[in-house]
Amino acid sequence: MDAVSETKEPRYAPYANGRFQMAMGLVALDLTDWIDVDDSRAAELCEKERLLAVQHEAVFGDLPGSAPAQREVLMLLLDNLERCHPGLISCDDGMVTVAETGRTYRLAGFADHALDLAGRLVQEDLCLMTPGEEGYVLHAASLCFPARWVLAEKLGRPMMGIHEHVSGYAEKLGRPVDRFFTHLKADKPVARLNWSVVDDPALFQTSGKFRNDGQSVITPENAGDRLWLRVERQTLRRLPDSGDILFTIRTFVDPLSSLAARPDLAAGLRAAIAEMPEGMQRYKSLIPFRAALDGYLGALMERAA
Repeated sequence: MDAVSETKEPRYAPYANGRFQMAMGLVALDLTDWIDVDDSRAAELCEKERLLAVQHEAVFGDLPGSAPAQREVLMLLLDNLERCHPGLISCDDGMVTVAETGRTYRLAGFADHALDLAGRLVQEDLCLMTPGEEGYVLHAASLCFPARWVLAEKLGRPMMGIHEHVSGYAEKLGRPVDRFFTHLKADKPVARLNWSVVDDPALFQTSGKFRNDGQSVITPENAGDRLWLRVERQTLRRLPDSGDILFTIRTFVDPLSSLAARPDLAAGLRAAIAEMPEGMQRYKSLIPFRAALDGYLGALMERAA
């Protein structure tokens, strides 16, 4: 069994209550807390720059007609960062500079693809949704840290199509989500949390759903170092001018061993996974290491008893 980790505790623990529910789980969002900033900012912005340089088409995409809404997003982000996070960026004479990386960008150079620049200024991924014949569709995205999905496969698709492989989505969430998107007000932004346990700490992941690898090399003894908690803090707000909806995704990855000093969170995670339907466990690729994960969490609880 692992020793107590020096790793800091997870910042968000949506599994803490021990329940797993297919629900939107929305809470009101104060726009002063819209953008999440922590000490990983410099490293994550540099990783975004690397991904955009070596595989731009994999992490950024937009469709015709999205440019005005993209520019609206950029202006809202610049304003929010300057008011709520002073010192992170500086704007002067049509240029914006990021303090942590020292990079300077010319606004005019991103006139037609403003979401590309917007994504370089924040740790969040940014997804722009616009009304379509089958509901809101993904119109543009800066997606450097996908949780096992491919942007090119989702661009231009409605919410139901985007989530077609998510176990239980069509039956339980499809219609409520579509109704929510239709009625979301510009002055009522919201936030929610999503979580999973993964065997790869990489932020950029385009594959890995529905894995069933049989015997895993992960055991109750090494699970603390071989598994990671991946939590997404997501926000949704309607853009006041274009009427489109901006969906942001801020990703946090912590080693499972970060629960070593929190047996209460270990108990919550264990109970939530026990409640998770098998179809969702398969979708999240928990099956190969499900027994090892349960054994590790159970040991943490026993040690604290």
